Amino acid sequence: MNHAEQTLRDWLKRADIVLNGERPSHPKVHNTALYERVLSDGIVGLGEAYMEGWWDCEQPDQLIYKALQKSLDRRLAPLKMLPVMLRAKWVNRQRRAKAFAIGEHHYDLGNDLYTHMLDKRMVYTCAYWQNADTLDQAQEAKLDLTCRKMHLESGMTVLDIGCGWGGLARFAAEKYGVNVVGITVSKEQVAWGMERCQGLPVELRLQDYRDLTGQFDRIVSLGMFEHVGLKNYTTFMRVVNRCLKPDGLFLLHSVGANRARDSVINPWMDKYIFPGAMLPTVRQLADVTEPYFIMEDWHNLGADYDTTLLAWMANVKRNKAALLAAGYDERFYRMWIFYLLCCAASFRARRNQLWQIVYTKGGMQGGYRAVR
Repeated sequence: MNHAEQTLRDWLKRADIVLNGERPSHPKVHNTALYERVLSDGIVGLGEAYMEGWWDCEQPDQLIYKALQKSLDRRLAPLKMLPVMLRAKWVNRQRRAKAFAIGEHHYDLGNDLYTHMLDKRMVYTCAYWQNADTLDQAQEAKLDLTCRKMHLESGMTVLDIGCGWGGLARFAAEKYGVNVVGITVSKEQVAWGMERCQGLPVELRLQDYRDLTGQFDRIVSLGMFEHVGLKNYTTFMRVVNRCLKPDGLFLLHSVGANRARDSVINPWMDKYIFPGAMLPTVRQLADVTEPYFIMEDWHNLGADYDTTLLAWMANVKRNKAALLAAGYDERFYRMWIFYLLCCAASFRARRNQLWQIVYTKGGMQGGYRAVR
C-alpha cells in the first residue's frame, strides 16, 4: 500500500468509509492511480476519475454525504479552490458580455437530455414534496405554492426572470389567468417553451435581465439568481425594483449557502456544470435587498431538493439507452450522474439550502399571510 492510498484510507475512515468495502456507500476502485489523483486534484480529480470509470459506488450520494458530514472536502487539496475563489472575488464572471455563456454551456445541451430527466412541465428547480408522491405532482405543487405566495389574480402581469422552458409561465397563465413575460439566456428554452405556450398570454424572450423595461404586478425568479454573481446582486435588485409596481410582490427562489466561504461552488462543478455560479448567503441577500425591499416571508425547502435530485437521477438512469442513442456518450452520462448525486448529498448534509423569499416595496397593508 503506497502513501497516497494510506492517506486516503485514513481520511475516509473518519467518515466510516472503507475503500473497496462491502457497504453500498463504499467506493470500488478500478484504477489505483486514483489515490494520487484525488490527493493532488481534490474534487476535480475525484469527479473526473468517476467520469472516466476509475471508481464506482452503489450509492455515490451516500458516500459524498458521509464525507461532507465530516467536512472531508475541506481537507482535500484546498489549494485547488484558490483560483476559483480569487476569480469570484476579483473578476465579474457574470458581466453582461458573459450573460449568455451559461445558457450555451448548460441549458442548451439539448432538450433530449432535459425531457428525459425532468417532469412533464420541464421544471428544472426544486419540487415541493409535502403532499406529493411523484415528481410530476411535486413540481405542480411547487408551481401552485409559488403562485399562491404571489397572491395571483386574473388579469395581473407577471415577469418571470429565468423562465426556463416556461413551466411556471404556462401554469400561471392556465390556472390563474395572468399575463406572463418570461426571459432566459437559453435559445433552446425559448423555442421549446413558446411552442407549448401557444394560445396563452405568455411571451418568452431571449434576454438578459439587465435589459428589462416596463412594470409588472408580480415578479418571480426560480433558480436563476445562482447565475447572477455577487458583483451583480445590487444591479439585479435595482432592476427588480424598477420593474415592480409600488404595490407588487417579488418572489425569489434560490439555492443558498450557509456561509460566505461556501458561496463559490466547488471547482469540478464550476468546470463542468455551472461555470461562474455563486450561491448567496442570508447576509448577502439582506445587504442587497435592504435598500429596495421589505422581506415578508422566508421559506426554506432545502430538504426537498434532495428528493428532487434523486428523482431526476432515477429518470436519467432509466432513460440511459435513449440518451446514448441521442448522442450523449458514456463519459457525459457519468458526469451528469455525478453532478446530480453530489448536489443531492450536499442538500442532505444541509450544506446547501433552497429559499423562497417574498418581498414587497413598502410592506403589505394588513400584513402578508405566509403560504405553505
